[in-house]
This record gives sequence, C-alpha cells and structure tokens, in this order.
Amino acid sequence: MMRILTLVAAALVTVGAQAQVLGFGSAPQGSIGYNMSSAIALVMSEAANVQSRVQPYSGSSAVLPLVNSGELDLAVCNVLEIQEATSGEGPYKGRKQSNLRVLGVIFPLYSSIFVRKDSPIKTLAGLKGKRIPYGYSAQVTLERIVDAIIATGGLTRKDVVQVLVPNVIRGADDFIDGKVDGGFFAIGAAKIAEVDKTVGGIRYLPVADDANALAAMRKLMPYAYVTLVYPSPAFVGLDGPTKLMAYDYLVTVGAHVKDDVVARIAKAMHDNKPKLAESLRAFNGFNPNDMHKDMPAAFHPGAIKYYKEIGLGGK
Repeated sequence: MMRILTLVAAALVTVGAQAQVLGFGSAPQGSIGYNMSSAIALVMSEAANVQSRVQPYSGSSAVLPLVNSGELDLAVCNVLEIQEATSGEGPYKGRKQSNLRVLGVIFPLYSSIFVRKDSPIKTLAGLKGKRIPYGYSAQVTLERIVDAIIATGGLTRKDVVQVLVPNVIRGADDFIDGKVDGGFFAIGAAKIAEVDKTVGGIRYLPVADDANALAAMRKLMPYAYVTLVYPSPAFVGLDGPTKLMAYDYLVTVGAHVKDDVVARIAKAMHDNKPKLAESLRAFNGFNPNDMHKDMPAAFHPGAIKYYKEIGLGGK
C-alpha cells in the first residue's frame, strides 16, 4: 500500500509539473512586443512542450517588475530596458530588478518617426514645432528612444510639441485621429499596418548617420545603430531603402525559472526560425546564432548551458 501511495504521489507531482503554465508578460495587443511574445509562446508549446499564457499589460515598465518578483516568468524587452532594470538606473533608480536574466536575443527593431504619406515633412529636422507622442508612462525607455531619433535631426524634445501618451498603441491611435503630426512605432507591427491602411499610407522619416548624428543618438541611446532597411511585405511605410534606428530586442526570464525549462525554450527558438517567421514576418531578421552575444545583463544559467553545448559565444 505504501508503495502504491508513493507511486501515486510521484505521478501527481509529474502531472503538476507538466501542467504548469508559464506567465508570458507582453506589451498591449497590436504592438510588436505582443506579436513577438505570441510567436515565441507558440514555438515553446509545439517544439519544447512548455506551455505559456501571453498576458498583455500596458507596457514593459509594468511587466519587468512582475517577472523580477516571480509573478510572471517571461517577457520581451529592449536592450536599454534590461540594462537599466538590472542595474537600477534611469526609471529603475532605487528599485533594481536583480532577478531578471537574459534568455536570448531575438532581433533588432527598426524605428523612426513616421508621417502621413502625403505630408510635406521629409526629414526629422522638419518635425520642429510639430506634434509627436511623448511620455510613454507604461514604456518608460521609449521616450529616450524618441529623443535619440530626433537628435539625429538636430532636435530635442523642446523643439517639438509633446502629446503625452501611455504607450505606442495610444500614440498610434492619436496619429489616426489627427492629434499628432508624426507617430512613433517600430516597423513591422500589426498596429502600424492598421495605421497605414486607415490614413491612406504612412512614410517613415530617414535617420541620419553622419558622425555628428550618430554621436547625438548614442549619447541618449548607447546601444542604437543606424541600418538601411529595404521595403518588404513585412514593412509598410517605406518608399524605398530607408535608414532607420535599430536596437536589439530580447527575451528576459526570471531567475526563478528552472534551468532545464529555460534551455528547452532557447533550443526551441534556435531551431525553429521558420516557424517563428510564419507567425511574425519580422522574425525573418532573427539570427539564431546571435541569441547569445554580449548584453548589459546576465544570461540565465540554463540558457548559458544550452549555448555552450551548441558552441555559441558571448558572456
């Protein structure tokens, strides 16, 4: 009888472990962060048998503290967010998120300010005196990313009319409603396709990459760079090859998540780029061999173990 009870208890523990569903925090629906999270969650389920529930919040500023505390397990964020959160700097000053770890780098996001396709504004410098979204109280690093973008056009936030919004979704809606002259959103998101269709076309303003422009940009966003982005079915708002600001996005995971679970997620992502791109075409820019590279935050031990096994470098 004792043996039977022991076996039953063991079976119940196994079933409970298998039934565990990870909490995957994300930005609001329609954002590229939500689209990324959903694509990754699907691959986790199908390729690693790791179930998760994507839970949208107002923005990453609300999500990262929940991953840090263990109330959520995973999230996506940009490289500046992970650096400031784990070091207790910027908006996280005095509240260091010491339990966040990097699971893997995904791909760079490309962004700039966009205007209506028929707008007379042709350059970032042309935004002087114009209305653009600002604030981003639920996505606190985005305000400085906007600062960095317009800095390449010789502008500061004092040179534009700041229309305060909590997140990029509200900013996009304000653009649709004509409340702002220029919008901010990473290229390739579902919401930006909606904006493009609703207003009859949008156009991203090119980001300058001369020495002065780059210095001004990196003073505000040290991890950013400028790259030439080509039109494709995944990207609306490009009349032709356009220089945009780029910065890495990554998957962050709580230190409480078990090593073997993290390793399985990393493997599922590494081995299934086509499946990820099937869910979100922006994953065509995903390089699995860049999942482990130098980042301003520590990688999870489970991820490190997997990357070492397949010969990927990084710290």
